[in-house]
Amino acid sequence: MTGNQPELQQSAPGPKHKKDLTRRKVVVAGAGAAVAVGAAGTLAASGAFAGETTGSATASASSTSTAAEACYKLTSETTEGPYYIDADKIRQDITEDKEGIPLTLQLKVIDSETCKPVADAAVDIWHCDALGIYSGYESLSTGGGGTAPTGAPTGTPTGEPPSGAPTGGTGGVHEEPTDDERYLRGTWRTDRQGRVTFRTIFPGWYRGRCVHIHTKVHVDGTWTDAGYEGGHTCHTGQFFFDEESVLASAEVEPYSTSTTERTTLTEDTIYDQSGTTGGLLKLKYSKKNIAKGVIGSITMGVDPDTTNDGTSI
Repeated sequence: MTGNQPELQQSAPGPKHKKDLTRRKVVVAGAGAAVAVGAAGTLAASGAFAGETTGSATASASSTSTAAEACYKLTSETTEGPYYIDADKIRQDITEDKEGIPLTLQLKVIDSETCKPVADAAVDIWHCDALGIYSGYESLSTGGGGTAPTGAPTGTPTGEPPSGAPTGGTGGVHEEPTDDERYLRGTWRTDRQGRVTFRTIFPGWYRGRCVHIHTKVHVDGTWTDAGYEGGHTCHTGQFFFDEESVLASAEVEPYSTSTTERTTLTEDTIYDQSGTTGGLLKLKYSKKNIAKGVIGSITMGVDPDTTNDGTSI
């Protein structure tokens, strides 16, 4: 993984774990059964992303210690999908010039066994734009924007989705990029509390999938002036949005111009219907005007000693 990171500050390295493998040479461990994970704690954003999001843990912590971290279990592993690009951009703001509802994504990564924050991890996120297009694969992802083809009624799917309609819970094999665009993709480093924040836009949708964001967590690598190198992927997952928020976003341009049939959260073949366990974000936004911006938060419980690169799910 390489990239420029002029804004990064070096901090004490996180704890080393048992494995010392490169990300591209590891063998995927069996993806464990999905179990519970809680939402993130109180988080805040500023400027155009002003607001506060408060979550609650699903497991109890010691009431005698204000610093105690509630224990979370493993977050669900999912498929990587075909359109992952290995950390070209070391940045927190991945919006570039894409139009859409501002989204602040506030994440926390903890060790699900010790409940301690996982510091200095590299967290990737990537997702389609408001009309279902993935950067790096524009020629393959036709999305659903603009006017429906002649003779086709409104709402008729237009073209194949970027990831293809999932079959049997899979997301397709990896595809090589077809262009140099990299909007709505980025990697950033967790701080000492295991937290990382990204600024992006609310994703759109494409045929066969509900609205989602992909993520990976990499550990045991090294941060250099060039970016992040080595280590292994301990978590590959996806974040999801509740139906109320998606329906509200569909009323706002450019989402409202999409002619693609939308797959709902309950219809999706990747989301396991387990709430925060499966990656369902806790969201906060103005119910009267979602266009002002959304804050999404979640805590990911991971096993730093396990490899889960999402290519065999």
